[in-house]
Amino acid sequence: MPDRAKPKVTCYSADEGGFMQRSQELRGRCLSPLLSVLTALRITPNHLTLLSLIAGLAFCPLFLWSSKVIAFLLLLAHVLLDGLDGPLARYTHRASNQGSFTDTSADQVVVTFSTVTLIHAGYAGAWPGGLYLFFYSLVVIFAMVRNALAIPYSWLVRPRFIVYLWMPVEVYLWRGSLDGLLWMLTALLVLKTLTGFIQIRRKM
Repeated sequence: MPDRAKPKVTCYSADEGGFMQRSQELRGRCLSPLLSVLTALRITPNHLTLLSLIAGLAFCPLFLWSSKVIAFLLLLAHVLLDGLDGPLARYTHRASNQGSFTDTSADQVVVTFSTVTLIHAGYAGAWPGGLYLFFYSLVVIFAMVRNALAIPYSWLVRPRFIVYLWMPVEVYLWRGSLDGLLWMLTALLVLKTLTGFIQIRRKM
C-alpha cells in the first residue's frame, strides 16, 4: 500500500495534527531558502533527526562534567533541528510514517536521557523524575496506537519543552522548583494515560 494511503501514525492529538500541519506549512514557506540549501547539500530529514538526537544527547555529559551553558545551547540546537526535519520532509516530499516514528523516538530518547541527567545531578528527584518519564512514555505510545486505530486524543499535554525551558530556572534562579513542576506535569500525564488506556481497550 502506498504510504499516503496508510493512516497517519503520529503522537499528536486531533487538534495538534491540524496545528502541526499548518505550522509546518508556514515554517516551510518562511524557511524555503534554507530548505533549498539543505536539499542542494543532500541533507535529508533523517540527517536532521540524527543531528538533533546527537545534540540532545551531548547535553548530558556536558551538563554533568563540563559547561552547563554549552549544554543548554546544545539542547536548544536539538529543539531547533527537531523543528526543521518535518518542514524539510514536506519540502522534499518525503513525509512518511517511518519518518514520524523516527522523529518521535529520537525526541523520547532525549527526554529520557536529559531527565536522567537531571536526576543524577541532583536537580530532580528520583520519584518525580522517574514517574514523569514513565507516564510521558506511555502517553506517547498510547497516542501513536490511538492514531493508528483512528481514535486520536482530542488534546494532549507534551511537556518536554516546558521542562527544557525550566532547566535554566532550576539551575540558576530557583533551585528545588523543578520537582514541583514535574509532579504537576506528571498528574496531567497520568490523566491522559488513563483515558488513552480506556479508549484503546474499548476499540479492541
